[in-house]
Amino acid sequence: MSAAIPASKGIKERVGTWFGRGDIAAPADIESAALRSDRFRLEREADWRRLEDIVVAMEKGGTRKIADDDLLALPTLYRTAASSLSVARETSLDASTLNYLESLVQRAWFQVYGPRKGLFGWLREFFLGGWSRAVREIWLDVCIATFVMIAGTIVGWMLVAQDSDWFYRLVPGEMAGGRVPGASREVLMETIEVENSAGGLSIFAASLFSNNAGVCILAFALGFAFGIPSLLLLIHNMALLGAMLWLFASAGLGWEFGAWLSVHGTTEIFGIMLSGAAGLHIGRSMAFPGTRSILEAASESGRRSAIVMVGVVLMMVVAAILEAFPRQLVGGMENRYIIGGAFLAFWLVYFFLYRPQRVEEEA
Repeated sequence: MSAAIPASKGIKERVGTWFGRGDIAAPADIESAALRSDRFRLEREADWRRLEDIVVAMEKGGTRKIADDDLLALPTLYRTAASSLSVARETSLDASTLNYLESLVQRAWFQVYGPRKGLFGWLREFFLGGWSRAVREIWLDVCIATFVMIAGTIVGWMLVAQDSDWFYRLVPGEMAGGRVPGASREVLMETIEVENSAGGLSIFAASLFSNNAGVCILAFALGFAFGIPSLLLLIHNMALLGAMLWLFASAGLGWEFGAWLSVHGTTEIFGIMLSGAAGLHIGRSMAFPGTRSILEAASESGRRSAIVMVGVVLMMVVAAILEAFPRQLVGGMENRYIIGGAFLAFWLVYFFLYRPQRVEEEA
């Protein structure tokens, strides 16, 4: 039940100030001002009451029990109340009506324009459709990034296959370790063997997360230059992978290296691909804004890409944990492929087959 709209009060004091500059006004002036205030209130009272009823219902239980006609009328009623407040301030109506309108407009603004989700509501919407929807909306950029990454892997393989010196140009020394051209099969096999214990792996996981997240954020941030630096970064990273694949394949350990890599790689490489696609999406929208201005196109694509990047950071956390623990502790080529394949299947299903309704639509 909405509160009663207050009647005018304090009219004599206010009108005395308006007309008499501090002296008590004539009775006719007081009566005229009171009539104007009452008329103003009565002419708009029905709309104010209806708006307050809608706002009270939304504050108690959202939009589920509100009639469609009331929801459609909410923006109009809010603008009407805001206009009434503006008039009331300009004409210095009585304080009680002014206070009532200020409170009503503030509450209505929150319901029309204000944030309706808390942290848990946002997380629910993000995981239950928001993240996957954002990825599908940049599907063209995902396809381009995937093509570029495959091409980069092939280029890296071919360069090292023709001249092994390219390996040292593509693979940093601290990353290569003992995995270099000319290393024996036994030495290469030792680098992908199971660790005897999990000691120190948590620190290793933290450093891997920092490195992987840095690559992804850089690929995303470089997108502002029309996406070209993002694509070049993807090519460079995948050329490194191509060089490593060639090294192990030439030693007859291609499948073993693929199993070792798949444990974390299906998540990590997927995340890097999405970060590159997110950066490319911004750059492509700036290069080809269509009927929008460049700023509008960049703003719209930026919001969408930001959602993707929040998820990518989470993927990097998962990849770091997989790289530091299951990859180091789980033995057997089949077991490693099962873990990597399961995560790849999960990401593909989540991003491209999982299509729930929007949380707002269900409410």
